[in-house]
Amino acid sequence: MTRHPHHPPPRTERPAPPEIAELTRLRAEQPDLASAIDLQIELLKLERRIRTRLPLPLSSLDVGALAARLRTGRPILRFEDLTLNWSDFRFVFRSVAELMRRFEALDEADYRRTETLSREADRLEPMVTQWFATAADPATAEPPPDLAGLEAVVQLAMRPFLARSAEAFAVVDCSAWTRGCCPVCGGEPEFATITPAADRLLICSRCTTRWRFDPLACPFCGNAARDRVTSFATRDGRYRIYACDDCRRYLKVYDARHAARPVLLAVDTVATLPLDAAAMQRGYQA
Repeated sequence: MTRHPHHPPPRTERPAPPEIAELTRLRAEQPDLASAIDLQIELLKLERRIRTRLPLPLSSLDVGALAARLRTGRPILRFEDLTLNWSDFRFVFRSVAELMRRFEALDEADYRRTETLSREADRLEPMVTQWFATAADPATAEPPPDLAGLEAVVQLAMRPFLARSAEAFAVVDCSAWTRGCCPVCGGEPEFATITPAADRLLICSRCTTRWRFDPLACPFCGNAARDRVTSFATRDGRYRIYACDDCRRYLKVYDARHAARPVLLAVDTVATLPLDAAAMQRGYQA
């Protein structure tokens, strides 16, 4: 049959990203995590929508200057380097807060605070700027007072902008960086993975950059004494926790050495929620 020339061809539906496909599978396997999984799926969809229209920061990069900055122990991304449109950010900030409230990850009082902040640029913009500075210069920067209780909202809202910016800095060699904070934005690690080559890569909580770090040392306090690091794993060995007995903080790890896929941050942070509970019961903090 000849198709009418004015009729467009049928649209082919794009396959779901691997993270969403894995989260859907995880929901079937662990229905107790359904609410957290559904929230993560919606956050992924929101991040994909916003990242597709974000430009890369800086038309040109002075790789030598950035490498020199790393050698002094400073992250290479400055706040002024971000391609941050505040109207876009307010939209993402509101959207993240609405999703978290819908899936009961944000209480009503804190949600109302996000509504107020999103309307008051003179409070929101300095708060976000100061939030960024606390990671870039934790020794001197003070957390913004308006941030208490909204840390997760700001972090998730900033992630598309920071992750997009981090793509531009991928040309900089960060292999000599030995600190436990992110070489790009200064953020703390949210997760880690053990590669098939047995390297441990930390994954930034803010911009999702990955960098190599000592396999056993605590990235939060630097403790490298093996008898002061507690480790325990899931039965299948896929996930592990390294908990520091000095600073009492812990880090979750995905072991990719015998896994069918690489680490997927959006999936593995949710799949390991039972490990968070186990670590906290032992007195450790994320």
